[in-house]
Amino acid sequence: MGLPLLPLVLALAGGLPAAAPRGHLVLIGGGERPRAVMEKFVELAGGKEAGILVIPTASGEPDTGERYLQEFTREYGCARVAVLDIKERAGAARADYVALVDQAGGVFFSGGDQRRITAALLDTPVAEAITRLYARGGVLGGTSAGTACMSPLMITGEGDFTVITAGNVELARGLGYYAGAIVDQHFIARQRQNRLFAAVLEYPELVRVGVDEATAVWVRPDHTFEVLGEGSVMVIDARAATIARRPRPGKPHQLLGATGVRVHVLLPGQTFQLRPPGREIME
Repeated sequence: MGLPLLPLVLALAGGLPAAAPRGHLVLIGGGERPRAVMEKFVELAGGKEAGILVIPTASGEPDTGERYLQEFTREYGCARVAVLDIKERAGAARADYVALVDQAGGVFFSGGDQRRITAALLDTPVAEAITRLYARGGVLGGTSAGTACMSPLMITGEGDFTVITAGNVELARGLGYYAGAIVDQHFIARQRQNRLFAAVLEYPELVRVGVDEATAVWVRPDHTFEVLGEGSVMVIDARAATIARRPRPGKPHQLLGATGVRVHVLLPGQTFQLRPPGREIME
């Protein structure tokens, strides 16, 4: 992937509202969905009487939407839950779906393949309605692929993760709601540090946030996030680092190195705020 993608993504990311959003993100790293995390999502959506929408686009299983609908209604007592069964871009242009988003308090994206989400939603009327919901104070949630898609640059899951080199992690345009960061999922459980380090050293303008399974980040409008759930979250910040590149004889991609990279490992209950380089706040 060439470097010109970053300014293109930042300029075109349809999820970025013109003004600072008033909404929240609740992003799970995959695996189990802890009850406290899902209850926080329902609370931020406006409570059990609020409109909650499930978008199962990432999943290849036909019953995913129904399973989430049952979870929200039976486990959390939500009264107004609907599924937006969007499989392709035509579905994301439906006027009735747009109307549902405009009346909702929260939208939750299932796991699966994040590329299905962006292929179906980017630059569509439903995506524009989701942006309005987020800007007015609603909550967007997701797990696994539904978390990965929230970045302006999204890790697709393709690449060679055994080395830290340029061009070995495939990145694509994401929905862009988590401005300033690339978020990864299943982070500790699947040992994905290499791919996140490679991504951060190739695109140091964006902070990397790796969320473990059964764990979530609750991202607030002031850019702080709190760790919820059972595991940890790793933050990798190379914005003030010095990046080095070296050729590998006989290999197609350069080695990447750096000095001055800041790494934080956060536990449940801790908060973190993205600030200018070197001025983060952790509690």
